[in-house]
Amino acid sequence: MSSLILKPGREKSLQRRHPWVFSGAVAKIKGDPQAGDTVEIRSAEGGFLGRGAYSPSSNIVARIWTWRESEAVDAAFFRRRLEAALAARQAVVSREESDALRLVYAESDGLPGFIVDRYGDTLVMQVGTAGAEAWRDTVADLLLELTGAKGIYERSDADARELEGLPPRSAPLRGEPATETVIREHGLSLKVDIAHGHKTGFYLDQRANRARVGLLAKEREVLNCFSYSGGFTLHALAGGAKSVLSLDASGDALALGAENVRLNSLPEDRVQWLEGDAFKALRKFRDEGRKFDLVILDPPKFAPTAAHAEKAARGYKDINLLGFKLLRPGGLLATFSCSGGIDAALFQKIVAGAALDAGVDATIVDYLHQGPDHPVSLAFPESAYLKGLICRVN
Repeated sequence: MSSLILKPGREKSLQRRHPWVFSGAVAKIKGDPQAGDTVEIRSAEGGFLGRGAYSPSSNIVARIWTWRESEAVDAAFFRRRLEAALAARQAVVSREESDALRLVYAESDGLPGFIVDRYGDTLVMQVGTAGAEAWRDTVADLLLELTGAKGIYERSDADARELEGLPPRSAPLRGEPATETVIREHGLSLKVDIAHGHKTGFYLDQRANRARVGLLAKEREVLNCFSYSGGFTLHALAGGAKSVLSLDASGDALALGAENVRLNSLPEDRVQWLEGDAFKALRKFRDEGRKFDLVILDPPKFAPTAAHAEKAARGYKDINLLGFKLLRPGGLLATFSCSGGIDAALFQKIVAGAALDAGVDATIVDYLHQGPDHPVSLAFPESAYLKGLICRVN
């Protein structure tokens, strides 16, 4: 087996079980590994550190499969990892809560490069790394066997594949997967566009947060920014909101949101759909003196990595400043960041700065995060990407 020999002192992160090897940490490569091959990672002294997938096109040149020298990376290995991931999910999301959840979450399940979400009888799989690409068919076959799903749809179309030297791919992969389906979440029905929707079709990580915000919406006038297909809108209406203005840049997403309102027989006269740029729309509302009782900010990823943090911080500050400006006294701001390059402490600091610049006194009444089917590895803090705050304007 080929191996990567690290520079002296560069083994410390691996000894703490962080599963990434950066190209700058590698002193030399023994053998001639190809993209996706399993390689051994060894210290400068030759000690075994782990066995991982080689990715020569990426700055992350290897991702660890196993820390045990005695464990082979073969079909039996992936069966064990998948069985463990599926067993872990049984206890965290009940069928009464939802029939859609994340089954495999990459490094957190010891399967870097693999994301698998379940929407009823259809699985959606994302393959994001050269190592995962090498084991794609094996994992797909095992997933059908272990879950009993009717089919698998592949959504390997994330931008990160380009960093791995891989082309995008989106198509049915196994069996007879649905391209559209209706899922259940906290008693509500939501239509999901598996083939063309964001991520794997829906934002499963916000499940608990949608329910939490819905409980706070009673008798409030709500502004839902970056509303996508209306997840927060549905919960706000079901929670008794006076009105909901749903804002998104995509007309197709808004149309799907309106369809979801009708699907649940919620009051259509209490919801408006506005297509447009959120920053421009919020500035217009501010200039018009419009006010709301609850503002929801769930923007797309501004900072995929820490290198983008400074630019992203400006975007987060601007949007949160506008959100605070639009709130009545006693109003609530539910604000989120899904950017891995912005940690929870920095996000709170940004929101605090936005409140200060908006001239409001605000308090945090709740901290929000991704759902338990998106577990966070203690050794891999990057897996904790979603953070949220509910703030009250005093």
